[in-house]
Amino acid sequence: MQENQLMVIYGDDPRTMVETLLQKIKPEEGLPRTAKIGLKPNLVLDKPAASGATTHPELVEGIIKYFQARGYHDLRIMEGSWVGAQTERAFQICGYQELAAQYQVPLINLKRDRTITRQVGALTLEVCASVLEVDYLINLPVLKAHCQTALTCALKNLKGCVPDAEKRRFHRMGLHQPIAHLAAALPTQLTIVDGICGDLTFEEGGNPVPMGRVFAGRDPVLIDAYAASLLGLAAEDVPYIAIAAGLGVGEDNLDKAEIIEFNPEAKSAQPFRLSRRVQSLARYIEECEACSACYGSLIHALHRLEEEGELSRLGLGPKAVKIGQGFRGVNGEGLGVGVCTRGLQSSIPGCPPTARAIKDFLGKLNLD
Repeated sequence: MQENQLMVIYGDDPRTMVETLLQKIKPEEGLPRTAKIGLKPNLVLDKPAASGATTHPELVEGIIKYFQARGYHDLRIMEGSWVGAQTERAFQICGYQELAAQYQVPLINLKRDRTITRQVGALTLEVCASVLEVDYLINLPVLKAHCQTALTCALKNLKGCVPDAEKRRFHRMGLHQPIAHLAAALPTQLTIVDGICGDLTFEEGGNPVPMGRVFAGRDPVLIDAYAASLLGLAAEDVPYIAIAAGLGVGEDNLDKAEIIEFNPEAKSAQPFRLSRRVQSLARYIEECEACSACYGSLIHALHRLEEEGELSRLGLGPKAVKIGQGFRGVNGEGLGVGVCTRGLQSSIPGCPPTARAIKDFLGKLNLD
């Protein structure tokens, strides 16, 4: 797998999806069987993955099975939940205690870990020692929005690798600078993003949006630039992305990425269980056999437009935007999202288009 490659797989079975991705990536090549492999999920608090807050345990299970089947037996799951939350309780509620017992993989509560000082530029950081001691670190963030930084994905997920006192200091420093510098102090060898149903607005969950994908890459900055586009953001909307790129952590220009989709045929239509917040945005959508990957992009785009005060200006009526396979072959007036709606008078192509592309498309419309 090349540094500029992002590999995407679609579906709703994270265990199978991640095993398929790993078979393509082949992370074991050149990695000794004695390597210490660290798995860093997002267990920010004790909420199940269906809430949109935490990493699916099935995703981590798929990774463990993959490596153990190839003779790797020194794996460990590491996390430090946010300030005020108990990591042990998150391990229990989120399904990781059971997972660890089944596969004989230790759980490391980073809140109890000793720390090591790392200097990056002008910043001195305290980093949990256990994370620095692994040979191969796999970062397993959730694709979701954040109320302060707009995005939380690859780079921000590493914040769980510092003690609570350092987490508090990060907030006093404004988050963006320390998050970027932490990524320079704590290299990751692989990032695998849980994009099954991340939250629309906040890392605490409660407004999950079905996105139906898992994606992976070696460059965490490029991963975050791509993740931003999926949430309707530009990379420059998330300052720590450019800061990390400037520190040499990775590439922030998404145009340089090679995005490889392995199974676009798996973007199947499914019923959507929507939170109250997502339902309020769904009133603008006429959905017929829509895939979660496309539907989720549209929800995020509408949310961004509403945040910026542009949604009311557009004057969209109920069910104004059509989406889904049920519109294939339908011609005539109407506003559509995705390649399935290309017969309508005005539509944006893509299968799926990113939320950023949809937001720009809708924002340029004149519906008067």
